[in-house]
Amino acid sequence: MTTLVKHTGLYLTAFATLALLALGAAAAPPASSPVVEGKNGWLFFEPELRFLNFTCFWGEAAAKTARSPKPENADPIPAIVDFNNQLAAKGIRLFLVPVPPKAWNEAHTPDLPLEGRKADSLTQFYSRLSAEGVQVVDLRPDFKAREEAGEAMYCKTDSHWSGEGCVAASKAVAKALAAAGLPTRPASGLHTAWTEVHFRGDLLELKRAPANQEERLKTRQVSDASNAALQPNAASSTLVLGDSHTLVFHDFLAERAGFTDQLAYETGVIPDWIGTRGSGANAVRISLLRRATKDAGYLASKKAVVWCFAAREFTEADQGWQRLPLTAPSSSK
Repeated sequence: MTTLVKHTGLYLTAFATLALLALGAAAAPPASSPVVEGKNGWLFFEPELRFLNFTCFWGEAAAKTARSPKPENADPIPAIVDFNNQLAAKGIRLFLVPVPPKAWNEAHTPDLPLEGRKADSLTQFYSRLSAEGVQVVDLRPDFKAREEAGEAMYCKTDSHWSGEGCVAASKAVAKALAAAGLPTRPASGLHTAWTEVHFRGDLLELKRAPANQEERLKTRQVSDASNAALQPNAASSTLVLGDSHTLVFHDFLAERAGFTDQLAYETGVIPDWIGTRGSGANAVRISLLRRATKDAGYLASKKAVVWCFAAREFTEADQGWQRLPLTAPSSSK
């Protein structure tokens, strides 16, 4: 989060002011804050709103929309397609799972004029990726249906999805894995329990809200047969890569209730995972490269890679989208 704040400060004030006026917020946050106040206490991360303002952010448009200072890394498509192709060459299926921006749903920001949302830029982008052979798990339809049914897919005062959002995402990914013929089975030895957690959202911290403000949400905790928390399984057929959406409610804000926990329960396969509290674009793939280089047999058991990160990273990744090798040359011989 610190890295994003540092790099978003350059364009924050003008855009945030526009967004605040559009939302009819009562008062603007401090100029250095990357938080935009919506209605009814909803808070939004300004880089997400910036991303949603672009009608096109790939191809030739990427050089003008990307945060990356390097034009060659501006377009996310070449890096994603290259990663997909490298995995396919090893018999591994990639499932790209972008976390929909909280502000995509007009129910949260009814008065916010976001051009990318109106143009449905994400649908166009996902179609381009699909045409290149990349399987995208688009969570938006399921999230919208669940929210209309009264479930909360996002935290109100935090930049991440909610505990219920983790469950919904895991069900959608499990369905995609099963449809692709990958190993899934009813959870054996795992059990769940819904509980309420209290936490102070990162957007409250960023806007320097009073210390007594917090949020309450439902989470579904997943435990093994001995009532212990799930641990990464390096020999698993499924690997989860991603940003803090793969860690929230497992490593921070709560325990046992994150996306990897839910995916284990929904598929019956405890995954391995590589997560980062920063950008999910490059750092996790570099970590995978290091792991696969250190252990030449690491990828042999993998059948699926679930790459999950905030959709805003398509433009907001501060180093852009690098084409990276899956393994070091010496380890692929």
